[in-house]
Amino acid sequence: MNPEDTATAKRALRGEIRRRRASLTDAQRSAATDGLTRTLIVATPEARPLTVACYLSTADEPNTRPYIAWAIEHDVRVLLPISREDGRLDWVDGRGEGEIPGLFGIAERSGDILGPEALAEIDLFVIPAAAVDRAGMRMGWGRGYFDRTLGALTGQPRVIAVVFDEDLYDAVPREPHDLPVDAAATPSGLHDFGS
Repeated sequence: MNPEDTATAKRALRGEIRRRRASLTDAQRSAATDGLTRTLIVATPEARPLTVACYLSTADEPNTRPYIAWAIEHDVRVLLPISREDGRLDWVDGRGEGEIPGLFGIAERSGDILGPEALAEIDLFVIPAAAVDRAGMRMGWGRGYFDRTLGALTGQPRVIAVVFDEDLYDAVPREPHDLPVDAAATPSGLHDFGS
């Protein structure tokens, strides 16, 4: 597939996923949140000290907030992303007070900014995705923030993409900058790709 066709296929798949996610009922979202939280808890190593980088979900994404609260309550250091205008991510401590609208209107935790180097010490990286395929290839939302972050990681944390069960595909369109993940966390369980 040429680059233009790949970009078109990604846009079409993202649109399909957005429409499906927007049609979920409150009851479906609640059940998905419960299942996803259980999945992420099971995927979190028991050893302490432990540092997890996670994201604050948007309204149409699987809800990560209950997992973040659980992790903090269980003495896990949680880092949350702050979007920068240069397409990179900074990080803040997840115990910060309150949320503020960040770049693109996406909620971010307020607090002292930690640079990208904060990720050098993470043990687990929980990232958003539009879709993941059965080989572990992740398709994001198109801005490239997490692709760039994955490409710049100096350590080797376990990387888990979060999606609804319906967002697991046999294959997703991919471009040279797309990177695989180790596993996908869904409401029904953890899908490990053995990478």
